[in-house]
Amino acid sequence: MTNAPLISVRGEAVLEVEPEIAHLSVHVQSQERDRRQALDRLVERNQQALDLIKSYGDAVEKLETGGLSITPQLKYRRREGDIRAYQGTVWIRLVIADFAVLGELVTRLGDVERAYVHGPDWGLRRDSEVYKRAARQAANEAVERARSYAEALGARLTGLVELADEGLTSDSATRGAQPVSLMAAPAAAMEGTEPPAIDLEPATQIVRAAVEARFTATAPELG
Repeated sequence: MTNAPLISVRGEAVLEVEPEIAHLSVHVQSQERDRRQALDRLVERNQQALDLIKSYGDAVEKLETGGLSITPQLKYRRREGDIRAYQGTVWIRLVIADFAVLGELVTRLGDVERAYVHGPDWGLRRDSEVYKRAARQAANEAVERARSYAEALGARLTGLVELADEGLTSDSATRGAQPVSLMAAPAAAMEGTEPPAIDLEPATQIVRAAVEARFTATAPELG
């Protein structure tokens, strides 16, 4: 077997699929002259955003707080001075599984006072079947390519020496649609009305898989 001819090939698969989930980031802020007032207002707006998100039930697959900060704002940037205000920020991260409610949720979150919404960032679940399907197709292509080479030489494959996974990645550069950024208007401007839902089109996901394989083959017929 050690003297048997070797055929080395590369198999690749490229799949275009619809996204399975969408990621949103929400920054809720407050700014007051008094530190305690800034914190109280931040707690109030954070709870308002959380209550809104939770009202969508199972459509929200994941919800978590990414961080919280209370930062003093100085009167003078170049030297120490009196504090003119305190700014509070809460970062909320969520994953949406039901795209039917996504546009409505984005605009309603953007309607929360001093809320900043970034997203959606489209993606696939880490355990998505798409990754397995791409890997199988890449391996099948490697076998077919090696078999074609062997047949061209009048030989046939006799065994597998090695199969190496070259990598499996989702191409974030091809997400297509740009994230939507919304900063809430003052509460008085939106009072008594619900913002219209924005139309969001899911961006196609590109999944690539590649393998390298080596096969043993019978002696070629080169005559």
